[in-house]
Amino acid sequence: MRPILGVFLALLVAGCGAVYTSPRVLESASDGARVRVVEMNAETVELANRASYTPRALPAIFDVTAGTGSGLRGAGALPEPPFTPEARPGRLALRPPPPVSPGPYQIGVGDLILLATPNSGNSVEELTGLLAAQSRRQGYTVQDDGSIAIPDVGRVMVEGLTLDEAEARLFQRLVENQIDPTFSIEIAEFNSRKVAIGGAVGNPTVVPVDLRPLTLDAAIAAAGGISATDQDFTSIRIFRDGTLYQIPLNDFYTQAGLQRLRLIDGDSVFVDTEYELDQAQAYFEQQIRLVGFRQQARANALAELQSEVALRRGELQEARQNFQTREGLGAVDRDYVYVTGEVGTQSRFTLPFEQTASLADALYGEGAGVPVRTGDVSEIYVLRGSSDPREFGAVTAWHLNASNVANLVLASRFELRPDDIVFVAEQPVTRWNRVVQQITPQLISVGVNASGI
Repeated sequence: MRPILGVFLALLVAGCGAVYTSPRVLESASDGARVRVVEMNAETVELANRASYTPRALPAIFDVTAGTGSGLRGAGALPEPPFTPEARPGRLALRPPPPVSPGPYQIGVGDLILLATPNSGNSVEELTGLLAAQSRRQGYTVQDDGSIAIPDVGRVMVEGLTLDEAEARLFQRLVENQIDPTFSIEIAEFNSRKVAIGGAVGNPTVVPVDLRPLTLDAAIAAAGGISATDQDFTSIRIFRDGTLYQIPLNDFYTQAGLQRLRLIDGDSVFVDTEYELDQAQAYFEQQIRLVGFRQQARANALAELQSEVALRRGELQEARQNFQTREGLGAVDRDYVYVTGEVGTQSRFTLPFEQTASLADALYGEGAGVPVRTGDVSEIYVLRGSSDPREFGAVTAWHLNASNVANLVLASRFELRPDDIVFVAEQPVTRWNRVVQQITPQLISVGVNASGI
């Protein structure tokens, strides 16, 4: 047994240096590497975080919305893409509707026509039933067939007529019925011609079109004004006769001609604050169904608009899936940090897009962690090589002593940089146990040989 014990002691002594080599951080090494160990504290963490680093950005395709593409037949030109493949655009495109001159107001279904006669006994007596005797004024609503019904005169077609034309027609009918044609005509309520205002306004509403020209600024004011927080990417969209127009809010405020832009019956105005078509599309769909459901051309325009937006969404989704596939195959440049030593799984930690990662992220991410039985939480290092080519081989070892759990706060604030190496040393008892595990088989083999078995 004495020879066996001697062999065991010899192997034990040799095993400490030859059988098992424990990885650790040394400030000086025989290979010429220059290592500087810096203790982590509030000041040194801030110093380490000053190392220049810009996280990789996701491709611009992940910022683009479905509101992109060229014009549509029947739906007009759609907005330019809110993002280009390289960078966010500086400003929105200006596409105002062409100027219009609809001419004098034409009476329509639902308008309230007011007839009045002078304060004359004969006229009141002759127009009994046409005008109220006490007030000498009587209102008539234009029926769905475009006419008004006047007692003793009958139905008079007034739809599509100007006030002058309606007055001439009534004059002729009164003369034909041998009634004194001394009267005046006016429109008391304008109900047939309207413009809808919606989106980012104080009070979405429907504004009637009357004898005065309805301008864009007056219509928006009637809806409570614009309530947008981001003026740079807010636009006023106008849907007219199957075509979509766009006026950036900055241009609207700076150009008086755009503020005085004349609106006509059937226009839909939508103030969009997100540079997307989804909300505007839903609003225009409602307006199209309300005012143009009987017109097949507008129905076709709606279908084309929906199809185009769906196609764009499909293109965006395909482009993003292609990028994710390339990333899965390793064809996309990424930044990495390497986690080694006494951790759950020695691995390569991928730095995220568009934000920094901390030491805590790498230590306690999926599959990581420090085993409490084998890892020495007082010896956690972040090894960072010098970026100066004149200091090739120089390494800064940022040391975190997490035996005081409060120091783990520093790990959540320490920002990692590409090619950092996170190292966790082993506990002394772990090192001893591994030496014993390596030399025990040799001891048994030597003992068996010595005993002659």
